[in-house]
Amino acid sequence: MQQDQKRAGAAPEGGALEIKSLLARFRTGWVSVAAFSVAANLLMLAPSLYMLQVYDRVLASGNVFTLVMLSLMIVGLLALMGALDYARSAVIIQIGARFDAALAGRVHEAAFERGLAGVPANAGQAVSDLNTVRQFLTGSAVFAFFDAPWFPLFLLVMFLFHPWVGTLALAGAVALVALAWLNEQVSRKLLAEAGGLSVRAGVEADGQLRNAEAIQAMGMLARLRARWQRLHVGYVRRQGLASRRSAMIASMSKTVRLALQSLVLGLGAWLVLQSHVSAGMMIAGSILMGRVLSPIDQVIGAWRQWTSTRLAWRRLQTLLETYPGQPAGLTLPEPTGALRLEGATVTPPGAAQPTLVNVSLALEPGQVLGVIGPSGAGKSTLARLVAGVWPARLGAVRLDGADLRQWERTRLGEWLGYVPQDVELFSGTVAENIARFPDPDSDGEELARRVIEAARLAGAHDMILALPRGYDTLLGAGGQGLSGGQRQRIALARALYGTPRLVVLDEPNASLDDAGEQALLDALGRLREIGATVVLVTHRPKVLAATTHLLLLRDGRAQRFGATSEVLRPPPAGATGAEGAAASPPAAFDATVASGQPAQAPGMAGATGAGGAVPASSVRTPASVAQVYPLAGGAFPGQFSGGKA
Repeated sequence: MQQDQKRAGAAPEGGALEIKSLLARFRTGWVSVAAFSVAANLLMLAPSLYMLQVYDRVLASGNVFTLVMLSLMIVGLLALMGALDYARSAVIIQIGARFDAALAGRVHEAAFERGLAGVPANAGQAVSDLNTVRQFLTGSAVFAFFDAPWFPLFLLVMFLFHPWVGTLALAGAVALVALAWLNEQVSRKLLAEAGGLSVRAGVEADGQLRNAEAIQAMGMLARLRARWQRLHVGYVRRQGLASRRSAMIASMSKTVRLALQSLVLGLGAWLVLQSHVSAGMMIAGSILMGRVLSPIDQVIGAWRQWTSTRLAWRRLQTLLETYPGQPAGLTLPEPTGALRLEGATVTPPGAAQPTLVNVSLALEPGQVLGVIGPSGAGKSTLARLVAGVWPARLGAVRLDGADLRQWERTRLGEWLGYVPQDVELFSGTVAENIARFPDPDSDGEELARRVIEAARLAGAHDMILALPRGYDTLLGAGGQGLSGGQRQRIALARALYGTPRLVVLDEPNASLDDAGEQALLDALGRLREIGATVVLVTHRPKVLAATTHLLLLRDGRAQRFGATSEVLRPPPAGATGAEGAAASPPAAFDATVASGQPAQAPGMAGATGAGGAVPASSVRTPASVAQVYPLAGGAFPGQFSGGKA
């Protein structure tokens, strides 16, 4: 949350300005709507004038020709009014569609960034908010704001008929406005609370559905359902109370309007009897009263929609302010895979303390780095850092000398493969998941060839063919229908799709059987052959045997880094305690740490990259390091096995 506040503070009112500037781009459309509204509202006077002429002229003169001509004129004017009303509706709908098309991508990007930042929120809330705003812009409620400015003109005509008629219309308008204000006061807080509870209930339901198996196995459903139901019931109650209050005020508004329509007719009749107005003015005044009150009545009827739209608008503003979007980055040439970490420090989203501190290393193309350490050492943090999921708070991650933040993300994705610790697949076919959901106009044959090649490399080809529809098997959200091992092998194939130059694997063999692990080893060998750089988080010695370099993390800091054979070098026979600790670390490391000069891994003199210079600040040699790496038993000590970082 601290990061969110910091980012929001960096772009004050950015979301509001972004949305307003977007709406301003449709200025021509708004002017057209306003012009159509002017003409349509002026034509609204036609029925009142028609009734005035019929009562005062036609009935008095008995002239049928005048009646026919007046009737033809009113029909033509009303037809024109209908055409203008349709035209402004069409323009508004087009503005709404263009507004959605221009903002949908930004909203999706900002919601995605919020997800990466670890902010708990309903994933679909942002899109729902955008739909709410668009529907308001394209609905009938927005016309009330274009029709409301004509209220003074209609009211003026009522005063021209007679001051008392105008006074009655004004009093009725004030009463309806007061009811609208009351509606806002009694429902605003409830609707805001209901909206917040709805979001929380959605997040809770999403989390429960993602963990349905664990909930079922451990009998947690009743308690978690009660937890969700408290939020849901709170939302329904507040929404219902706000709806009842709004309905009551809407009924009062309707009663006031009907009463005014009758009272103006009665007042007109009394004025006719007093010879102050004609019978035509009495009827015309009754019709015009409806036009005077119609915009206000429309606003009251659409008040709930306006309230929900305003809340959605504010949420969108906050979202876009907090996540203003990242620069597109440079379109750099295909990388070779040279990777450098320069004093990288990472603080996970929402955390106060860093989980990775001042880590530096270098890898050349074709080298495989194994990352080891106890649970909570920062292994997965390192994987996310190298993959570009989490940025470095301090320091930098460079690929071919360019900071990852300088790369155009879509372009970089073509050269990067990533298997997270918690594998997630998406709704779609197996082939689509492996191919990372390519463009629909991609070359089908080339696409199929690359998908099968990646699956073979991951050792998943035969397993996929055994599925009901092979590569066309449709997966549910999260890869429903597959076992953990199957999901992991498909995720590995996705990471190996194309020609990745940098591959990051976070516990890729956690759910693999022996055959799957052998396929992983074969894939690592193939990646080394093609010159790809691999960062591998694992704790299995069999997989570590395929690495060229090792990094030991403890408490987020690099303890040892160098060639695998050197980092895992056992202490001399019979050495124990401090003696063993002194014998195990390469002398070069201790000497350079003391001198403050870059350290040289033993046996790698003159080399660059991972075997070359390592900043002294990133290397530590604790007394227990000699006891950590005995491979004679075929396994690491228990304190260094598995677990999330």
